[in-house]
Amino acid sequence: MTVPPPTSPSPSPSPSVPRPSSPALSVVVATLRVAGCVFAEDEARLLLSTARTPAELSAMVERRAAGLPLEHVLGWAEFHGLRITVDPGVFVPRRRTEFLVDRAVRLAPRSGAVVVDLCCGSGAVGAALVADLDQAEWYASDVDPAAVACARRNVTGGEVFEGDLFAPLPAGLRGRVDILLANVPYVPSDEVGLLPPEAREHEPLVALDGGADGLDVLRRVTAEATRWLAPGGHLFVETGERQAPHAVEVFQRDGLLARVEHSDELYATVVIGTRPGGRADRVGRGGADR
Repeated sequence: MTVPPPTSPSPSPSPSVPRPSSPALSVVVATLRVAGCVFAEDEARLLLSTARTPAELSAMVERRAAGLPLEHVLGWAEFHGLRITVDPGVFVPRRRTEFLVDRAVRLAPRSGAVVVDLCCGSGAVGAALVADLDQAEWYASDVDPAAVACARRNVTGGEVFEGDLFAPLPAGLRGRVDILLANVPYVPSDEVGLLPPEAREHEPLVALDGGADGLDVLRRVTAEATRWLAPGGHLFVETGERQAPHAVEVFQRDGLLARVEHSDELYATVVIGTRPGGRADRVGRGGADR
């Protein structure tokens, strides 16, 4: 997997928040630049807009300059139009994963979808999808207790379970799931050390390391997916671009119809698997499933 290039900070200030122009801005920008922050001015404005007191601002700048991810310093990340709470030590939702959400929105039933979000982390992916659906029934799970606690703060109208993949989910969901989201770890083990320090030092290894070829967790998901998906239901997994052909083979081996979609703009690759047996003309919110 090729590590994606740096992107601008995911959070962005609300248009209603005045853009700070005080001497404090210059000081914060200079401090962040010395620390190596690529988008120092944008980050400085976010910190100034978020901090409630000079002491809090000073502490936030110090943590950011020490290498803590911006989202952990702010306590939130912007994702697919939502402000998602992100606690220290929890995986930070990536902008590129918005592409996965967009693909899922397009294929989800118009109303009453049953949604499951595995490896949910902060709960950002499921929350973003359900925000665009009507009367969805949804569930999420993660093996990391810190992520589960964070997701429970972001989830509205759904349930979050602590446990390994499908294990903690209610058995009654088997064969009923319309949309199965699985933002699994997919960095090959020997490439974890190539990730930016913000990720490898401040995010849980379980959310990053996908095994020797990066597909270990994906294989475990696809092995059970057809038991949980409704006929015609869809599984969405993000992978690296060069991993995608191998991921498709795994999907097909486990009985899923599979295809790959890619976004050059977001540097994102998503594999979509469909359980056979649904109506050929099944229509999602954005049109026919094609």
